[in-house]
Amino acid sequence: MPELPEVEVSRLGISPYLENQQLVGVVARQRQLRWWIPDEVIELSNQPILAVTRRAKYLLIRLPAGEIILHLGMSGHLKVVAGDSPPGKHDHLDLLLSNNKILRLNDTRRFGAVLWQAKDQQHPLLAALGPEPLTSDFSAQTLVDACGKRSAAIKLVVMDNKVVVGVGNIYANEALFKAGISPTAPANSVADDKLALLSTVIKETLAAAIVQGGTTLKDFSQADGKPGYFKQQLLVYGRGGQPCVNCQQPLTEIKLGQRTTVFCSLCQH
Repeated sequence: MPELPEVEVSRLGISPYLENQQLVGVVARQRQLRWWIPDEVIELSNQPILAVTRRAKYLLIRLPAGEIILHLGMSGHLKVVAGDSPPGKHDHLDLLLSNNKILRLNDTRRFGAVLWQAKDQQHPLLAALGPEPLTSDFSAQTLVDACGKRSAAIKLVVMDNKVVVGVGNIYANEALFKAGISPTAPANSVADDKLALLSTVIKETLAAAIVQGGTTLKDFSQADGKPGYFKQQLLVYGRGGQPCVNCQQPLTEIKLGQRTTVFCSLCQH
């Protein structure tokens, strides 16, 4: 599933084509994605696009009446194509733009979502989200406070969207390795100074991934078709059994919260 950096890269890729344009109309070939695409989206026409923003792993296309909420799910991706481009098999939704371009949602598995949030209202999916990791709302103290009374594994805590949004499996693995923290350690057992370091490393890891174009996943590409390149720099994720880059000890791979977790048993405590 695309993680926060991949979603942010998508936002950066599509924004120049959408902002300051008109949304001329919407074409839905398949309305049943993870949820049914609501009528409010289908009926949109001749609406100025005010901004393209992101909240956690959701993209928000802001219009005067509200916002289209896009979620890429496990296999979704967005592409900007010419207005006369014929749709492919899994091209489920087109947003028709005044510059004769189309923002097209392709989603093989249909686990993505296209939803609507009316102006001055908040969709239930966004209401319970925690702070954005790349803002001042997420700090060392934020993480210390969140971990103080929780005995769950620290990796599960930093992946909890109520604690901080967008730290998915790949980047949780990477950040914990860089901070020298075992992913299985109870959150309330991790020292405050280590949590402060982890908060900083999370920010640095996500920011680096965005700069380098997002991680290349099986079903992900940028809006211009170029893959992300951050995968080349992954230190632990996907490297179970291979030597640790620091101590050469084989990396341990386990399942934690039903997600693949890779770490160094010597370097991470």
